[in-house]
Amino acid sequence: MILCANHTMTGDGKTVREGWAVRVEGGKIAAFGPKAEILQAFPGEEARDFGEATLLPGLCDMHVHLGYYHSQPDGFAYNPYLKAAFAIQHAQAGFARGITSVRDMTSERGLCLGLKTAVEKGFLKLPRITHVDNGMCMTGGHAHEEVAEVDGPWEIRKEIRRQIRDGAEWIKILTTHRTHTPEFTQEELDAAVDECHRRGVKCGVHAGTQPGIQMCIDAGFDTIEHGTFLTVAQAEQMARNGQAWTPTILAYTYLYEVCEKTLKENAGKPANDPVMRMELKNYEFFEPAYRSYRDHFKQLYDTGVTVLAGTDMVVYGSPLLPLPTELAYMVRYGITPAQAIQTATSNPAKVLGVQDQRGLVAEGLDADLLVVGGDLSADISRLEDVKLVLLGGERVFEDGVRYVGTSNLHM
Repeated sequence: MILCANHTMTGDGKTVREGWAVRVEGGKIAAFGPKAEILQAFPGEEARDFGEATLLPGLCDMHVHLGYYHSQPDGFAYNPYLKAAFAIQHAQAGFARGITSVRDMTSERGLCLGLKTAVEKGFLKLPRITHVDNGMCMTGGHAHEEVAEVDGPWEIRKEIRRQIRDGAEWIKILTTHRTHTPEFTQEELDAAVDECHRRGVKCGVHAGTQPGIQMCIDAGFDTIEHGTFLTVAQAEQMARNGQAWTPTILAYTYLYEVCEKTLKENAGKPANDPVMRMELKNYEFFEPAYRSYRDHFKQLYDTGVTVLAGTDMVVYGSPLLPLPTELAYMVRYGITPAQAIQTATSNPAKVLGVQDQRGLVAEGLDADLLVVGGDLSADISRLEDVKLVLLGGERVFEDGVRYVGTSNLHM
């Protein structure tokens, strides 16, 4: 099959090809070049020309929680089967956003491993999943109701070892919340990174406030999640260290806007969503967080730190995996559409260590491809007009319809 579009964004943050085409064969990009040359080289092969549209790599959301059911008003009713069903529909919703891979940064133990196994067996069709097993915090720390509570360097090392044993591909630590008091000590953070890297596993850390951010940079975490009040000097240090930043701009902006609206509409009445009730107590945190991203994102991006796009949306009623909106905020705050697309394509692929498999429109890589209407390099909002999504060369979404049936089941 040959796909043609007037514009192709390769995913490297700068290159836009005009009038090129890709040939897909065996789940891979078999050829990529000027349209006329590709059509001439493969006469008679099915060709689909989308005209005034943009072809680009499938997107990767680097901060999701596929199984986060805690904000559901009837969360008490979520048994293991319902939790799995919830996670499946959450993941499949990504196809409509052009998402072909995700990094899950904490769901229930074993959930994502089970989903990946189901995909391998042909029971399900989902975006490619890279996952932690379960986050970890200090006793009484951020999200202690949902993650492992560990204290001291050796408890942390033991939990990391257990999670790696049970299939974790990444490790996640949580060390700050809505205050400037760090939770884990420097000794504990250092031990966490040392144990992960000693075992050849990467680690990310929830760190939004100071001095927790600096402590995590110094410890050597591979990704800083949120980094809400990150400074330019810290971003420069991360760039030198090869550390990446997942800002999750939308999550904090959304909470700021929803909290403001809820406070006005509820007039002091409690919100229905248990997570929202908790977040309303932190309303004063969200306005400076929103302003910090708005006022400093471009300065931080310009340091050269690797930026990763992630959504982290868990509030009841919030959109599922709204990655196009996250990228739109990045462009609104000063970078180009091509640069924003890079944060969701080749940058994640490099950080996940799969740059030889995906993240670019290039020969030999997986045919995880997205076609959107219009010229995306000129207008990031074109991401909202998804025409076609391929996952490993297979159609999973086209013109508003998801194609997620199983393919390997035999009765």
